[in-house]
Amino acid sequence: MKRPERGGRRWLVTATLALAGCVPSCSGDGAGAAPPVRIGSKQFTESVVLGELAAALVRASGSPAEHLSQLGGTQVLWNALVRGEIDVYPEYTGTLEQEILKGDEVRGEAELREALASYGVVMSRPLGFNDTYALGMKAARAGALGIRSISDLKRHPELRFGFTNEFMDRADGWPGLKARYALPQEDVRGLDHDLAYRGLSADTIDVTDLYSTDADISYYGLRVLQDDLNYFSVYDAVWLIRADLKARAPAAVAALARLEGKIDASAMAAMNARAKLRRVPESRVAKDFLAVNLGLTVAQEEQGRGARILRRTEEHLALVAVSLSGALCLALPLGILAARWPRLGAVVLAATGVLQTIPSLALLVFMIPLLGIGAPPAVAALFLYSLLPIVRNAHAGLTGIPAPLRESAEALGLSPVARLWHVELPLASPSILAGVKTSAVINVGTATLGAVIGAGGYGQPILTGIRLDDVGLILEGAVPAALLAVGVQALFAGVERWVVPLGLRLASKD
Repeated sequence: MKRPERGGRRWLVTATLALAGCVPSCSGDGAGAAPPVRIGSKQFTESVVLGELAAALVRASGSPAEHLSQLGGTQVLWNALVRGEIDVYPEYTGTLEQEILKGDEVRGEAELREALASYGVVMSRPLGFNDTYALGMKAARAGALGIRSISDLKRHPELRFGFTNEFMDRADGWPGLKARYALPQEDVRGLDHDLAYRGLSADTIDVTDLYSTDADISYYGLRVLQDDLNYFSVYDAVWLIRADLKARAPAAVAALARLEGKIDASAMAAMNARAKLRRVPESRVAKDFLAVNLGLTVAQEEQGRGARILRRTEEHLALVAVSLSGALCLALPLGILAARWPRLGAVVLAATGVLQTIPSLALLVFMIPLLGIGAPPAVAALFLYSLLPIVRNAHAGLTGIPAPLRESAEALGLSPVARLWHVELPLASPSILAGVKTSAVINVGTATLGAVIGAGGYGQPILTGIRLDDVGLILEGAVPAALLAVGVQALFAGVERWVVPLGLRLASKD
């Protein structure tokens, strides 16, 4: 029985390393430093550019700033602001009236300010441009069909509509537009904003929603359809700021006010074009605009590709290590319980199986109200996805131990705990390790979705690359993620040689 005992000790050491040594420290740096002003932005280029402008202004005022870019849609940013997870983000008056405060039925600047104050939020004066919604088609296609206004679409029910996912559901989006214009189209699909433009170019859709300052309108040769029934509201760009920020960082709030009335529609479209079409980093676009229009020199430190990949690797590893370690802590005992008591095991396996069927994005979004934005909801979602492979493989490994081996351990007079620790876990270790390896590989891939809610990792360059149609940025996240998955498999192959008893390894080769 020496070999199983040694395997049990190895199992103890390995579990200890996994749960204690490999989990990154959660203690923050610079505990005495002032907290940064946290600036959020949505998942489209203009919002990211405005977020970079805000971050540059705040830093120039002497306050630290952190830009959490591409956090998601309107409700994600609004809820994060109300909960205090971010301090500032760019928004539009039409969105406030039609979407965020639609239940309050507010109209006009004075009513907006009063309604926002009840949430502890202050609205700046308009930044200077109206980025309203519009519908657009390829100019050649619209010309051939004689379509110039939204009302003209009623004559062409065969047209395929592709709208952004948010526009599909919001109060000032497709449902209201369809009703106002009595549009007959039924072939409507939800798309990412930037992918919709490519869909128009590839003729897979005929009509999409536009933002009036989008650089893509001229780039793709689109015709903006006249809103002849005046459905769309005015969407003046503004800052939404937590009311308590003025007490915490008065210089930052004053700095943000410097941009009020300073950006007209043509200037915003030009910045969007530099970022989206010429692929100039949004931080540089913001810096150049502030230098020309406000005479403000902002220090800028652009990271090289190697430094960016290293930072994203650290973020990605933290997400995977913390979630996997927590899952191992719970899933292994659950697997043991499932093997000991079959009825309970059926419930445990069914419950963890159901968790595995929940779509990743849905689970991430579900976690936001509970845990906020950033790493915590991503870690929680990854933790839940990690349970099933470990539980199932631990159950299979323990129940698959031959009866004569169990009887031999009982004949030696070992207690149930001793049998589990010194005999059963070592014998089941190949199966258990296979489950942990499966969970780890799944985590590496699924963790890329964490970027959608500000968790960082390899998903950040993938998300940015999709938005900018930049294959290089997509590969900057996808290739390291694939290499990390391969590395994880290689790591567990090495761990298996150290943990699994030699006799079992030799038997598996026969």
